[in-house]
Amino acid sequence: MVERAGRLLVIQRAPEILAGGAWCFVGGAIEPGETQPEAAIREFREEVDGTIRPLRKIWQSDQPTLRLHWWLAELLDESLSANPAEVAAIRWCTRAEMRALDGLLATNREFLDRFPDDGLYQ
Repeated sequence: MVERAGRLLVIQRAPEILAGGAWCFVGGAIEPGETQPEAAIREFREEVDGTIRPLRKIWQSDQPTLRLHWWLAELLDESLSANPAEVAAIRWCTRAEMRALDGLLATNREFLDRFPDDGLYQ
């Protein structure tokens, strides 16, 4: 998860992939032999062609069929470009704007409920 000037970076998933059209943070599966920070760096590069530096794990969400790891990351490269195979759109949203997105993934809404302000960036 990346924050800039009080706004969170969110993507709309490409229509052809799982949960197509949904809004969420950049992320994805950890590949064999990869650490969580390495996966965060790779997924960010694959989805929005950007560079991040993972800072710390801020939350873990256990779902019925998967475990999600939430990392706070520093954006190192401001120029982002959506990979059309995975991402339909990129937005910087306030928490209120993110909550209002049609199709926000339930796990992202749960994250916003658990962390209602920007205190985790301190």
